Amino acid sequence: MNIPQNSLVLYKNGPARVAALGDKLDIELEDGRSLRVRPKDVLLLHPGPLRSARELGDVPAGEVEAACELLEGGQTTLPELADLVYGAYTPATAWATWRLVSEGLYFQGTPEAVSARPLAEVERERAVREAKAAERDAWNGFLQRARAGRCAPEDAPYLREIEEVAWSQREQSRVLQALDCDQNPQSAHALLLRLRHWDEMVNPWPRRIGALLAPPDVSLPVLPDEPRLDLTGLPAYAIDDEGNLDPDDAISLDGNRLWVHVADAAALVWSDSPADVEARGRGATLYLPEITIPMLPEAAIPTLGLGLTEISPALSFALNLDADGVVTDVEIAPSWVRARRLSYDEVEARLEEEPFRGLCELAERHRIRRRANGAIFIDLPEVRMRVNDGRVEIRPLPRLRSRMLVAEAMVMAGEAAARFALERGLPFPFTTQDVAVDVSDREPAGLAAMHALRRSLRPRQYSSQPGPHGGLGLNVYAQVTSPLRRYLDLVAHQQLRACLRDGDPLEAQAIIERVGAAEAAAQGTRRAERLSREHWTMVYLQQHPGWRGEGVLVEKRLPRGTVLIPELALETRVKAGEDMALDGVLPLRLTGVELPTREAYFKIG
Repeated sequence: MNIPQNSLVLYKNGPARVAALGDKLDIELEDGRSLRVRPKDVLLLHPGPLRSARELGDVPAGEVEAACELLEGGQTTLPELADLVYGAYTPATAWATWRLVSEGLYFQGTPEAVSARPLAEVERERAVREAKAAERDAWNGFLQRARAGRCAPEDAPYLREIEEVAWSQREQSRVLQALDCDQNPQSAHALLLRLRHWDEMVNPWPRRIGALLAPPDVSLPVLPDEPRLDLTGLPAYAIDDEGNLDPDDAISLDGNRLWVHVADAAALVWSDSPADVEARGRGATLYLPEITIPMLPEAAIPTLGLGLTEISPALSFALNLDADGVVTDVEIAPSWVRARRLSYDEVEARLEEEPFRGLCELAERHRIRRRANGAIFIDLPEVRMRVNDGRVEIRPLPRLRSRMLVAEAMVMAGEAAARFALERGLPFPFTTQDVAVDVSDREPAGLAAMHALRRSLRPRQYSSQPGPHGGLGLNVYAQVTSPLRRYLDLVAHQQLRACLRDGDPLEAQAIIERVGAAEAAAQGTRRAERLSREHWTMVYLQQHPGWRGEGVLVEKRLPRGTVLIPELALETRVKAGEDMALDGVLPLRLTGVELPTREAYFKIG
């Protein structure tokens, strides 16, 4: 290739002037630098003369589309193309023409063979390039705003990508990578907070876990016309926290006979019906401080909730206690009840009145028997948490005898139902719990001992085979008092109804399958509830930045100790000195909150 002196050549995609010839060429670049290169490293664009590569300024707008149309997809050379587009072949027009070729929109090729693209193809390519350019501009604009800690409405696609990581719906995000953020949900959550796209009122945990956040979209049949025991003349009391929305149990006292009435969910939700399959996939109602997602279709509550209408359908459990507190004379029947709704506080003020005095006596007698059988009693602080109008409310639950009364009645009903099933050989979802033999103090007095005991307990198990529930001090037990909100309670009711109506109850294998499916789903529900409560506790502390309170040291692992804050039912870690004793009360002050990681920091003093 003959390259003259002072010619225009292409070197590494840029223009250069050949200043001197030899075995190697001395070239001058556009920025004034000089280099010595091999002839094969350059490409001749114009023979010159060119006095300086810096003279290749802008040229007048040429007839690019006209030249492209004239060539009609054919081939030409760089000199001929320069003449067609600019009317002359000079170093400046040669460089401008080569830029058109290298751009690749209208023309492609080499200086010796330039191809013109069809105009229709050019238009399609132009649209693609403009779209890419707009996308690139949008991306760069977003990154600029994000680094400044703000976002705009047009940033929605990028923000959605971050949200998907925060919800664990995707693992990687180019947004997080571009902004030097870790590729994990907590980092994505923190970024969304910094951008003010999310605020503290966004709780990502249920969605991150995969919890279902809409009620079941299935219908329920009408209540069947069937014989029911008329108990409407027996006063029944549905006792719960103020504001409870799904009352599913009530109690009555008929002489010395205890009646526990439970919402008759199995009357509407039959085994393997659409509502049953939906409930099995949920495992339990999802209770969040900000919202409740029911396990059953929304129509179930107004139809079955006790005390929501003048007369309610129920499955009623009747039992007596002998002198030793043993459940006897069990009777179970579908019924009609007239339930009156009361709060725990209202009942607490009436415990010296009948029937509440008699109910308390039964509850205490049964509790004493369970205590003698080795039941474990742990009374750690509990709170009620709600989110209203952008504020988190946390209120400690007081220790009330009325709560003990209701809880013990529910345990008695569970024991009665389990015995009823066991005596008839009815496959049933029994609840069992093994307790380690070395648990000596089953009713510890201090919070530290309660905390340690709770951590040592094995989780309860569900089984088609009966077995002891060591934590409750019972030889046999099943949960049956919450069929509106726990799936295995519903299964128990379906079995009881089949037995009472001479139907076909499920076989043991079917019970095992339902236990496995329901427990897998319910574990996710419980985890979503626990993490959500921790999230809202952090929000509460953010809303009270000057918070001060007291904590109780429940575990020492120097240099830090676990502290329980009773008014928040919150466990945290603080620096603990060797002289600090377990169950010691420590004054605490809040020093910071990390919402994405659900961590609060406290100092003593």
